[in-house]
Amino acid sequence: MTPPLDKALRKQGDDVTTDPPPTPAESRGPDFKAVYRKLERTLDRIERTENVSELLSNVLKSLVRNFKDDLGFVGGRIYEREGDDFVLCCACGRAIQAAIGYRVPASYAAMKRVLEEGLIIMREGDPGFDERIEGAVGVTKFAAIVVGEEKRHILSFTIKGKILREHVLYSLNAVRHVINLRLRQQQFTDIMAEARMIQESLLPAAPPVFEGYDIDGRSRPTAIVGGDLYDYLPLSPHLLGVAIADASGHGLPAALLARDVITGLRMGMAEDLKIIKAVERLNRVIHRSALSSKFVSMFYGEMEPNGNFLYCNAGHNPPLLRRESSFRELTQGGLVLGPNPDARYERGYVRLTNGAMVIMYTDGVTERENRAGKQFGLPRLRNTIRRMEGAGAKEIVDAIFTATDTFAEGAHQQDDMTVVVVRRI
Repeated sequence: MTPPLDKALRKQGDDVTTDPPPTPAESRGPDFKAVYRKLERTLDRIERTENVSELLSNVLKSLVRNFKDDLGFVGGRIYEREGDDFVLCCACGRAIQAAIGYRVPASYAAMKRVLEEGLIIMREGDPGFDERIEGAVGVTKFAAIVVGEEKRHILSFTIKGKILREHVLYSLNAVRHVINLRLRQQQFTDIMAEARMIQESLLPAAPPVFEGYDIDGRSRPTAIVGGDLYDYLPLSPHLLGVAIADASGHGLPAALLARDVITGLRMGMAEDLKIIKAVERLNRVIHRSALSSKFVSMFYGEMEPNGNFLYCNAGHNPPLLRRESSFRELTQGGLVLGPNPDARYERGYVRLTNGAMVIMYTDGVTERENRAGKQFGLPRLRNTIRRMEGAGAKEIVDAIFTATDTFAEGAHQQDDMTVVVVRRI
């Protein structure tokens, strides 16, 4: 009994066929495996292309150049949607009469089919084949795919000789998958790049100049965007706020939550709220947010030129007060922001003498691991600070990052890392 697929193919004519029956030498394995391996190598090179237009052009040229014998491709064209038409924007291989800019109505039956089905193979005489439209590009047999979620681009390949239908269908389906994946990756990369720009815009462009202090900070995410942020809030000529925050998790959700904390803190302090009132209101805002299943740790402090330093620690790693060759942890405050809307916080106070400093950090610093799985830890952080006695704020920040990188021995950074140093001079 003849398989239905063979019946359908025979109805289309002798120049459309399935892969030919294998000869005894071929029976051990079809040529399709070789075609697939060749296609893999080609697509791997194409996937490395960064620009979308260049990507599509390279796909077209690579398939025409490399698959003439395997798939019968002797020419190719790219059409881009413009209103009610698809416009020819790229061509290669067999010369065509139509010039770049040649317009094909989107209502053309072949265009409608490829938009609906994603991939088609057509030849002269098939229903919907328009000899006038295809004649302008010198085509009697072709395969076409539509790519992109918005279906803005159609790639069409001129075929010479018999159409090895299964090869063409499988190969072009693989090509469609790679292109669509690449386009989605590009779109995601663009979104993440925009998120990165937004996050960087929230970070201070430079340390503040404030009477009697040397200040510096740096944040390094583990992904394109991270959940760590720090900020300086100039409240008056004689009062400067500094904050460091660490949202739970990584990537975009954590970055958005950390952004909300810094933005909310800025708004609260702009309204002349006192530290405790501002933190408690911020806690309620975070609790009500769409990301309320997450939480944020935050440390906020305010300094005066005379050395007074008021602070509130909302569940953050206790900053280290380095004063007179000793360390003290700044712990007064309360819970992390978010889980409990009714949480209450308290204020802490220390006095910074000349040479004293406060080192704020996120847990990505002390929990940085080396290849053996050991953590950098608080003792190593303290030793690093001891060795930098008398150094400036920037030098101390740089030394901490260098020490953690040296300790990690090239191991991947698993968490966002932020350090802020406030030094009284």
